[in-house]
Amino acid sequence: MTQRIGHVALLVREYEEAIDFFVGTLGFELLHDDFMPEQNKRWVTVAPPGGNGSALLLAKAANDEQARFVGNQSGGRVFLFLETDDFRRDYDALKGKGVEFVREPLEAPFGKVAVFKDLYGNLWDLIQPKA
Repeated sequence: MTQRIGHVALLVREYEEAIDFFVGTLGFELLHDDFMPEQNKRWVTVAPPGGNGSALLLAKAANDEQARFVGNQSGGRVFLFLETDDFRRDYDALKGKGVEFVREPLEAPFGKVAVFKDLYGNLWDLIQPKA
């Protein structure tokens, strides 16, 4: 049997601002942007280049209850983990694009890591795992 996590839904305020951040700032690829008229929403997926097939589904909050969780989907903990093969390259590039790091780089038992915020305040690890 083969299984994998294909998508992780990330609540967003608006599709365009989310696409701008994930594609324009983080350098992700826009995989799908399809309107689903029967549900009056879009199927928008993005993924880092060279990813392993998993992607983020940018899910626009559909009501006030969902909107309350935009930017805090994990209760303030690191929510997503962006792995890289060159920590310094990607850290410097993200800093240069104005991405806010809330924890500076450090060497951990599992690799190099720093914590940044996405445009909504969700916390991410930028991590280069030890070989």
